[in-house]
Amino acid sequence: MLLAFFAPTVLVRTVTVYNHCPFTVWPATFTGTGATPSYATGWQADAYTSVTFSVPDNWTAGRIWGRRDCDFSSNPGPNSCLDGGCNGGLQCSPTDGTGVPPATLAEFSLNQSGGLDYYDVSLVDGYNLPMSITNNVGCGVADCPVDLGPNCPSPLKGPFDSTGFPVGCKSACEANLDGNPANSPNCCTGQYNTAATCPSSGVAYYSYFSALEIISVFRELPSVAETNCPNSYCYAYDESSGTALWTCPASENAVYTVTFCP
Repeated sequence: MLLAFFAPTVLVRTVTVYNHCPFTVWPATFTGTGATPSYATGWQADAYTSVTFSVPDNWTAGRIWGRRDCDFSSNPGPNSCLDGGCNGGLQCSPTDGTGVPPATLAEFSLNQSGGLDYYDVSLVDGYNLPMSITNNVGCGVADCPVDLGPNCPSPLKGPFDSTGFPVGCKSACEANLDGNPANSPNCCTGQYNTAATCPSSGVAYYSYFSALEIISVFRELPSVAETNCPNSYCYAYDESSGTALWTCPASENAVYTVTFCP
């Protein structure tokens, strides 16, 4: 009698990470729960290079972000990069290597409730690089395509590179503007820990990240509107904006591309 043995099928999806910046970025990944991607949790990406790898079909609470101005030659760890560094150095720890704010995050939870992929570009941990998430099946684009560093409000601006150029813009929570992160409308904590008690209107500088900024170029000319990142997730309960959290049918098996400096 002929016996047939079949290995269990592992369903996978494909993600590409592309560094379109004119400088080196050190991408990193982290998985909240469950199976992990097939690629290293951190690597060096020279300008205009990309890598493609597999992630689980149900990749849950997955994160991808970029680190700037890194040097792992001594004491590799969260302080090895000017921003976005993680425990572990070049390759982030799979248990606690989530990245040091400020850092722009690409977030994924695939094949979740309702048969949907959920994804967003998050500025909840602040901003350090322009970023987009695109796909090959026509679902929505999540992005923050603007460099938020130079015009970042002064209480949030930084860190700065060796020339004094701002390579980050902290969130109001990370900047600890109200002095009590455990009970803060900027962090949506304590008595502000629900969507009802933590509206975007109570988050300092929310409009800088998310909405239209009104800029007066010259005193004698009318003000003009400048769009920053309305298609990104800018604070803990930003679903109500309608353009923060994006979905795509998991049945489409979308291939996602995360681009730095789109």
